[in-house]
Amino acid sequence: MEKPLTGNFRSDKEAVSLAEYERAGGYQGLRKALLMAPAEVTELVKRSNLRGRGGAGFPTAMKWSFVPTGKESPHPKYIVANADEMEPGTFKDRALMERDPHQLIEGMIVSAYAIEADIGYIFLRGEYERSGDCLSRAIAEAEESNYLGHNILGSGYSLEIHLHFSAGRYICGEETALLNALEGKRAHPRTKPPFPQVSGLWGKPTIVQNVETLCNVHHIVDKGPDWFRGLSLTEDGGTKLYGVSGKVKKPGLWELPMGTPLREILEDHAGGMRDGLRFRGLLPGGASTDFLVEEHLDTPMDYGNVQKAGSRLGTGTMVVLDDQTCPVGMVWNLEHFFAQESCGWCTPCWSGLAWTEKILLAMERGRGTTRDLDTLMFQTKFLAPGNTFCAFAPGAVEPLQSALKYFAEDFRRHIDEQRCPWR
Repeated sequence: MEKPLTGNFRSDKEAVSLAEYERAGGYQGLRKALLMAPAEVTELVKRSNLRGRGGAGFPTAMKWSFVPTGKESPHPKYIVANADEMEPGTFKDRALMERDPHQLIEGMIVSAYAIEADIGYIFLRGEYERSGDCLSRAIAEAEESNYLGHNILGSGYSLEIHLHFSAGRYICGEETALLNALEGKRAHPRTKPPFPQVSGLWGKPTIVQNVETLCNVHHIVDKGPDWFRGLSLTEDGGTKLYGVSGKVKKPGLWELPMGTPLREILEDHAGGMRDGLRFRGLLPGGASTDFLVEEHLDTPMDYGNVQKAGSRLGTGTMVVLDDQTCPVGMVWNLEHFFAQESCGWCTPCWSGLAWTEKILLAMERGRGTTRDLDTLMFQTKFLAPGNTFCAFAPGAVEPLQSALKYFAEDFRRHIDEQRCPWR
């Protein structure tokens, strides 16, 4: 199968140079895009069925269509690559930036051209120092070769891209919180509307896209939307970077057709569970997704089918739970992270998550009560969508609400035995 996202990866895990990237067909998508009208590029992406790879899965071209364009539209316009990647269990964007950084640069330029953007930012997680080094070199090489900067390849179109190291908060996965942080403010989400496509960075039209999403765009322009749709096993176009972490034999990251069955990823690519361990469940798209269990292993890993199974595709990087790991302890660890990462902007989130984390810790230490189960279930409703300012808290309680459903006996044992049975 074709692997447009990872096909250039070197076996020594070093970053692909500009010369290597060009020999593999790099920047051909940009050359073709510059011969089109911006609206034609957006139309190609629309026909490709590319959906955002950051978690929400919103159609990429539809998002772009909300940006005002034409001679009377406001400028400057901005495009921002969300490379913060703070979702626990997720490491796909890091691989793209460190192994093939020019792919992100080209994808950003083509996307910026489509929305008539003047300035681009890569909002990078502060701990990703190697990613920053790779991207800095790639930006410099692209500028030297006139793929970036003034009058790109003689087309009359100009774009500058800046690398911004983030101070790092999980809330920056919410695009308006990211924009506030980029402006030098506290990373709090903004009231919407207005949406960033109309009034984003410094009040100007802005598109924020995930790294993996942007890395697909120039391939679509170069090889066409029909080719891109043909890479997938379902109606969602393209390939997907799927990752597996946990006590499997071969944890890692693979580029596979969108819609590859969960069982194939877990058993064929990740090698199944380690010897002596049994599968109990997994979070399919990072920490802020609902557990899936044995009955769901034949689910195609795409947006619609994972949703039908009761969870979300999210980032497509799954965290596996085995039968020798305490599910209550695993959920407590996640809720502890989310409670720490709450930006504090709304009371249900900062208070509710802290409360939830304390109850789970008490259970782990043998001090749980039957009433705690009712309180935890209440919290999953109290922090549900529509009850908080943004989607942070609803995502944070997804692993909890599904754990209470699938691992109820484990919660009861903690209370009945007044201890963690796995300690």
